[in-house]
This record gives sequence, C-alpha cells and structure tokens, in this order.
Amino acid sequence: MPNIKSSKKDVIQSKIAYEKNKANKSELKTAVKKFDAAVAGGDKTAAEAAYKLAVKKVDQAVIKGILHKNTAARKKSSMTLQLNKLA
Repeated sequence: MPNIKSSKKDVIQSKIAYEKNKANKSELKTAVKKFDAAVAGGDKTAAEAAYKLAVKKVDQAVIKGILHKNTAARKKSSMTLQLNKLA
C-alpha cells in the first residue's frame, strides 16, 4: 500500500474500476452464452430475444471501453449469421 495520499486514492479507484469492468464483462459473457444456448436449442423466438439482449450488451461494452468497436462488430456479425441460419 502506498504512503502518498494521491497514490492511495489511485489504488482505491483502480479497484473500483476493476470491479465494475469485471461485472460488465460477466454480463456480456452471460448474454452471449444465453444466445448460443438458444441457437443450439433451435428455438427461433428465444434466440431472437437473446440476440437483442446480446447485441445491446455488446454495444454497451463498446461504450464503456470494454470491447473495441471492431471486435463488437465481429461478434454482432457472427451472432446475426447464426440467427439467420435458424430460419
């Protein structure tokens, strides 16, 4: 633990940011896994609902700086292709 007051504050802020990022990443992964499960199950309506949520979480991750915009575009494209194959 640092001795300087500003350094102590930096450590605390880093921990807070780490926890927020960890929670956001977890929500993103959960949404994508639910979509993958719905696609694997072959249920079109459940897959569409999960797709909407997953795309929303991917977009939020870009805004929050968790994902790069090109990574998000690749993920969304992949999910869209999987959803369209169910039709």
